Amino acid sequence: MTADQTVLSTARRVIALEGAAIHALMERIDDSFYKAVKLIVDGQGRVIVCGVGKSGLIGRKIAATLTSTGTPASFLHPTEGVHGDLGIVTAQDVIILLSKSGESEEVLTVLSHLKRFGAHTIAMTGNIRSTLARESSAVLDVSVAEEACPHDLAPTTSTTAALVMGDALAVAVLEQKGFRREDFARLHPGGSLGRQLHVRAGDLLDAAPLTMIDGNATLRDAIMILASRRGLVMVGTPDRLEGVFTAGDLARVMQREAEPFSMRIADVMTRSPQTAQAEELASAVVYRMEQIGIMAMPVLNGENQIVGVVHLHDLMRAGVA
Repeated sequence: MTADQTVLSTARRVIALEGAAIHALMERIDDSFYKAVKLIVDGQGRVIVCGVGKSGLIGRKIAATLTSTGTPASFLHPTEGVHGDLGIVTAQDVIILLSKSGESEEVLTVLSHLKRFGAHTIAMTGNIRSTLARESSAVLDVSVAEEACPHDLAPTTSTTAALVMGDALAVAVLEQKGFRREDFARLHPGGSLGRQLHVRAGDLLDAAPLTMIDGNATLRDAIMILASRRGLVMVGTPDRLEGVFTAGDLARVMQREAEPFSMRIADVMTRSPQTAQAEELASAVVYRMEQIGIMAMPVLNGENQIVGVVHLHDLMRAGVA
């Protein structure tokens, strides 16, 4: 085996081991997992996540995920905790303690103080018979058969398992709390994610004046508008959309009709076209347009009046895709 092949083989082995460890977690989603979710959902305070070393790094990510999905959470380093930072903990908080062995001295020291506070604790450990597991209100089993490290020492597979279990916990909690897309948008106002969750279809209307044609207009009339209106002709009035005529409709008519230009647009238009609501998230409109395979869509207000048109290119340029 060449050096290149050895490197690739190592990478595949690591991914296979970690994938198997994640798959094994599904068998451990049981009453204890439900109890952990219920403790967080019913909690009157915050979630405090605590761990040391690599477990601490995973704990920081779990705390961040919980916070971003509607459950206020903070990370507490166990060493800092016993030197004053335990002051952030109240009896109403739920504490998630991470330790692969379940015997980490720093974590157990914090646990002994937390029990005196009366706070509920959730152990996330690879040893369900450990002190941490025995002394906690709920236990999440994140044990693994082996680390991906060839010496079975460096936390690799075990930290992946803990990270995935943390994600499962956070998503289950947000669903039980009824956390909505709108709530997510409120907590993520910045960057491309913020644009996807805040920008509405009505914010990205074509700047050109609204143009409508009557259903009795001819196909020739519609073609003249089609090019200037970027591939979409709306038929009807601003108060009543009867249909649309697109470049796709034109191609189909040209294929089947020898003399189509004098035909009424009402006879060849698409009736009951897809439309967007002005207050609909622009990212949701992009998704529908891509699924249907269309480039433009009429936009209606709350009274179902036409207020404009959105184009897929404009939506993508705005960064909402």
